[in-house]
Amino acid sequence: MTRFCSLSRSAWARLIPVVALAFVTACSNPDAPVEVHDPYEAQNRKVHAFNRGLDRGLVRPTSNAYGTVIPQPIRTGVSNVAGNIDTPRRVVNDVLQLNIDDAAHNFFRFAINTTLGVFGLFDPARDFGLNPRPSDFGETLHVWGAKEGAYVELPVLGPSTERDAAGKVVDLFTNPLTAVLDGDEKLIPPASSAAAGLDTRYRLRGTIDSILYESADSYAQSRNLYLQNRRFQLGDTNDDFTFDPYEDFDEQ
Repeated sequence: MTRFCSLSRSAWARLIPVVALAFVTACSNPDAPVEVHDPYEAQNRKVHAFNRGLDRGLVRPTSNAYGTVIPQPIRTGVSNVAGNIDTPRRVVNDVLQLNIDDAAHNFFRFAINTTLGVFGLFDPARDFGLNPRPSDFGETLHVWGAKEGAYVELPVLGPSTERDAAGKVVDLFTNPLTAVLDGDEKLIPPASSAAAGLDTRYRLRGTIDSILYESADSYAQSRNLYLQNRRFQLGDTNDDFTFDPYEDFDEQ
């Protein structure tokens, strides 16, 4: 398979980036056996149908318009801003995981891109060898021994597990940057995050469309891809992956 492939007061502002990545979080061997614990499959399939319809009716056409009208350098800059804004949350989770190396790495990345990179519009930290190191509270729970739990598909938020669903809730409140933004500045995180999601959906449109609209069972396909990728991220599998699962979105 081709290589591909991570907030705010407004649910609609979060809708676009999460739906854009809901079904394409990784690429592995789709034919490899995946251990699945899915006791909520009947309900999950209903939610999947809703998310698929949401993508078809709103996210896909909006992302195509965004990618066609907005020049690529501007889209890249906006996505860079979204990634930079998200970095303090990663630092918090690194600290909670007692991963001081990643915490320092992400902190200096944020400092460089906020200053030299004009509030994250550009990414000079890469020139210093400071590529993104993603982290989230679901990973923090994993580090401290929380079990994966059952697979769940969340409305709008897409594929997840019981552990990662709890992590998503906590992540909404763990970015210290949101506490210092005031007035109209509070609109920057949701707006940039939504735009980054549109850009990602546009760039990965071929692969996402293939999974959602061309596979025999898009629910099972997206479930297996999510579980394989997430377990790989957390070191819970020995599967041989052929790419960096954070390459397209989390490296923003």
